[in-house]
Amino acid sequence: MTPSSLMRTTRMVLLAGVAALVLAGCATNRTAAFNADYSNLSGPQIQASVADLAQRYAANPRDKSLGIHYAAALRAAQQNDQAVIVLENLMGTYGGDADVGLAYGKALSAAGRFEQALRVVDNATNPVAPDWEALSVRGAILDQMGQHEQARQSYRQALLLAPQASQLHANLGLSYAMTGELQAAEAHLRQAMSLPGANARTSQNLALVLGLQGRFAEARLLYAAVLPAEAVEPTMDYIRALLTQQNRWQQIEGDTPA
Repeated sequence: MTPSSLMRTTRMVLLAGVAALVLAGCATNRTAAFNADYSNLSGPQIQASVADLAQRYAANPRDKSLGIHYAAALRAAQQNDQAVIVLENLMGTYGGDADVGLAYGKALSAAGRFEQALRVVDNATNPVAPDWEALSVRGAILDQMGQHEQARQSYRQALLLAPQASQLHANLGLSYAMTGELQAAEAHLRQAMSLPGANARTSQNLALVLGLQGRFAEARLLYAAVLPAEAVEPTMDYIRALLTQQNRWQQIEGDTPA
């Protein structure tokens, strides 16, 4: 497989994961009430959260924290257009608020409206004292637009502010994976895994990067730690199929399928 075809394959597989990971909430210097993340919940838990928050939001649509959480739950449920509508309504009341602006940028990005999302996030970011989460979201949007070097500049700027943030190292790893630079991707994802705040998605992304290098035994061990037992082998079969379709087998040196 040529480097360009590897890059295209990796980018297609990882793009959705990048969007989900780097746009999620986390422990940051932002107020805890606005670190809304429902993406790590199970499907039934997400649906239950959406139902509960929808009822509460209907009763008080001007509540800033409630609206941000409701939109985040909608994004986790893949109801991205509805999440945009919720944040657009909040922007009418809190147009200059950085928390609402950042949440709105996340919703727009999840809906594929990247250029608008980038403008919104830039407007919500203090250029003199930027919030590292805002820089992370900005990088995520740029990665999804294919502007990977600019994305990495945002992540590195954010790391100056929060060098121990697992999310940022994970973002950098996924950014490199999207351009087929799998060794650099692995290094950053491993660093992310060593820091507080690493989650199951980071482990799955590292497993995918290892699998795309033909290191199936290592990938299986990571998947087995975070996936239901019945999902491990289908996931490994999927990775093998990707490589087989791209005639990658001959280029994997010193390794055989595990």
